[in-house]
This record gives sequence, C-alpha cells and structure tokens, in this order.
Amino acid sequence: MKAIQVQTEKQGRPLVWAETEDPIPGPNDVLVENHATSINRADLAQRAGHYPPPPGASHILGLDMAGSIIEVGENVSGWDVGDRVCALIPGGGYAERVAVPYQMLMPIPGDLSYEQGAAIPEVFLTAFVNIFMEADFQEGETVLLHGGGSGVGTAAIQLVREAGGRMIVTAGKQAKIDKCRELGAHLVINYREEDFIQRVQDYTDGSGVDIIIDMVGADYLERNLGLLKLKGRLVYIATLSGSRAEVDLRLLMGRRLRMIGSVLRSRAVEEKVDITQRFVARFWPLLENGAMRPVIDKVFPIQRADEAHQYVRDYRNIGKVILKIR
Repeated sequence: MKAIQVQTEKQGRPLVWAETEDPIPGPNDVLVENHATSINRADLAQRAGHYPPPPGASHILGLDMAGSIIEVGENVSGWDVGDRVCALIPGGGYAERVAVPYQMLMPIPGDLSYEQGAAIPEVFLTAFVNIFMEADFQEGETVLLHGGGSGVGTAAIQLVREAGGRMIVTAGKQAKIDKCRELGAHLVINYREEDFIQRVQDYTDGSGVDIIIDMVGADYLERNLGLLKLKGRLVYIATLSGSRAEVDLRLLMGRRLRMIGSVLRSRAVEEKVDITQRFVARFWPLLENGAMRPVIDKVFPIQRADEAHQYVRDYRNIGKVILKIR
C-alpha cells in the first residue's frame, strides 16, 4: 500500500506519498480500505519529532480514518465486509489501509461522505471525553472553551448545545466568530480585541463558569482559575503557549476547584473503547438525524499533505482539514 512518510533526514521534514508495508490485522481487528483522514495538531508535532506514537502504534501519521471494511478478524462480531466505518486510531490514518480494533468502529451515517466521516472521531471524542467524562458536565452548566473555531471547538459547541448547557468560546478571526455563533455558541469573544475575563463576567453576572476547556496553556492559567465557580473544573488538553506556570493553591482550595490534565491518544484501547461506546450511545443519533454535523473547512488530496499541514499550521482552518485518499 501507499502511505505518507516523513523524510526525517531532510530539511523541513517533507512528506512523501510512497510505498510501505501493509498493516497486519489481528483476530480482534478489521482491515479497512481507507478513504479519508483528518489533520490534527498532534500530526504536526509528530512530524516535527516532538510527539512519538504510543508503544505498538503505527509510526504513520493520522489519528482517525473513514473507509470500508475489506477483511474481518476471526473474533470480530457485528461488522461485515463492505460496512462504511470511521474510528479513532493511535496512528496510521495517512495510509491506504488501516487495521482497527472492531470495538472502536463507528458506522458512518448513510448520508455522510467518507470525508465527513473522517472529520468526526478525533474531535468529537476529544470534546466528549473532556467535557462529559473528565469534567462531568451537568445539564444547565456553563462551559468556556478557548479556540472555538478549531475542530474540537466546533464539535464541543454542538455537544454542549444539544446537552442543554451554555457555551462560551473565544476566537480570533471574524469568520471563526461567525461560525461559532452559527453552531449555537451563546457568547463568542474576540480574544484579540476584547478582554475575555470581563466579557465572561458580564455575561454571567459575575458568577463565572462551571467548566473551562483550555488548549492555550500557561498564559491563561491564572485568568482561567479566576473565572471558575465554586467546584469548577479546568481541563487542559494542550499547551500551545507553554506548559509551566505558577498556581495559587489557596484559590484551588478555597473554591474547591479541580485542574485536570487530559490526553486521548495514549490511553489504553479498553479505555478508548469505553469512551467511543459512551459517545455513540448518547450522541450518535444526533449525527444520524442531522442535528449535529462535522465541520469541514477544506479537503486536500493526500498527495498534497505538505500543503494541508501548512494550512493548519497557519491557523487558517475553521473546523477540520481533510486528506482524501480515495
């Protein structure tokens, strides 16, 4: 098969579409003919040599896939050759074929394309696990998410909207602000032009928020803690501005706050299966009936992966950027 390979010995670590070995599925796996994958910031970090795949995972980039099953392992149940599926994977998405544990599979709704299917797993599962499992969101609560125009942000807005919460997001460009409003965000703050602390306090009448999902990191820590209600939860899913900061422990203790660090890729398969199944049980019907939809900014052919990476690196995308393989 062909897959994207990182030329680590060359300047800029260029990406090439070249022949490599096929994956070998185990008895609990299905082999999928891959049609599309999405670009995640983890791909950029891995390409740069900063984010190696977990032990046992494919060295090929790509954390999700969408395609059709071409082979099923002897222990697989509930899935057949020809089924259209998508899934979260720890690596291997930038390739023509992928081996996936069958318990991780999600059926692509009939009216969605493979490209739309590939835009679901990583961002919707990331938003779901961090808001509903790590932060234990309850109906009626208020969530603040930094980076509303990102893939995770566009998914989170829809999930909180459908779960009966209030969603506040920050974004830095008018097109992203408009999209967040269109998706149902209750308050969108232009962090380049406005003080997000003051806007949140004004919107909540000074009470603050219940949950904050942050991908910025160190620069926002103090401000985030100051916006949390009693028993509020702050979940870190990335550290774009840095990973080291000081914390006033008295503030944490006095308000009984919780700071939670969260990753998804390196979790055990059993844990990711549990996350996937919980998400499907609660929210998949809303993807099937059109109440929620993955947001796609642009689709690139896999041979133009280098160009697609630069597009994401420049923060030009609203929602997902997709690589079309077939």
